[in-house]
Amino acid sequence: MKKIIACLVVLAATTLAHAQFEQNKWYFNASVTELGLTYSESEKFRMGAQATVGAFLFDDIALILNGEGTWHKEGERSAAFGVGGRYYFNQNGIFLGTGIKFKHYEYKTEEEGEERTSKFNDGLWSFEAGYAFFLSRTVTIEPSIYYDLSFKDKDYSKLGFKLGFGLYF
Repeated sequence: MKKIIACLVVLAATTLAHAQFEQNKWYFNASVTELGLTYSESEKFRMGAQATVGAFLFDDIALILNGEGTWHKEGERSAAFGVGGRYYFNQNGIFLGTGIKFKHYEYKTEEEGEERTSKFNDGLWSFEAGYAFFLSRTVTIEPSIYYDLSFKDKDYSKLGFKLGFGLYF
């Protein structure tokens, strides 16, 4: 009996997910990123937030726009915006995404007792894999793993984890 109920729950979840990845649906996601779970040579602990807006151009394929900001405990910070796409597999919530970002970095250095602010820009090619777990027909929790490949310097490439809350409408 438990197996039958489990199968029905999985079937219902798959059916609900199918309705959300259809053409002409909209998507919004707010994510918490970099809570000390990222690693790169140039950064240690960071905290960040990301907002993503998208539209399903075809069934299972979404065009997305995103913006993000990160803050470092020692005064470093960055802001980025980008464009990309996502593909949802088999209507079950598993997705792969890719895109490009423009990122602006600002950090403070101390030279000869004097504090200076340095700035630079970078381009990133992003890859993401995750799962959209539906809490209701339109609300999801979306854990994902991402990799940002820096065009400027491999030390700014980053592997990380983010947790998002999505709305599909």
